[in-house]
Amino acid sequence: MKKTASILLFLCVVSFSLFAQNKKNDSIVFTYLTYDYGTIEVGSPGKCEFKFTNKKETPLVLSKVRAACGCTTPEWPKDPIFPGKTGIITVKYNTNSIGQFNKTITVNSNAVNSNVVLRIRGNVVKSK
Repeated sequence: MKKTASILLFLCVVSFSLFAQNKKNDSIVFTYLTYDYGTIEVGSPGKCEFKFTNKKETPLVLSKVRAACGCTTPEWPKDPIFPGKTGIITVKYNTNSIGQFNKTITVNSNAVNSNVVLRIRGNVVKSK
């Protein structure tokens, strides 16, 4: 019984230690992960922004930001984002196709959460 309790205590200490290290390590924190355009008319500007903060103690570098398809075009900062500073990823969706859409944008960086998936969604309707 004592052996089992000792093992459990050891595992708890190791788990808490690892959790504390992850909170201290790098991370990229977005204001929101999904942008909902709602209902928009065909041909409207399909532009939105995802704001993020560097919670690391070292510069954050976005190595690649890619959309799942060609109808979505992301633009991102190419220069390092310094600790505590913010950046913006601008996404443009081609609103020339009528219908609902739900697209993803994958952000790769040197943060602990190095692969973050952003999402845009909405419904494009004919102009009135």
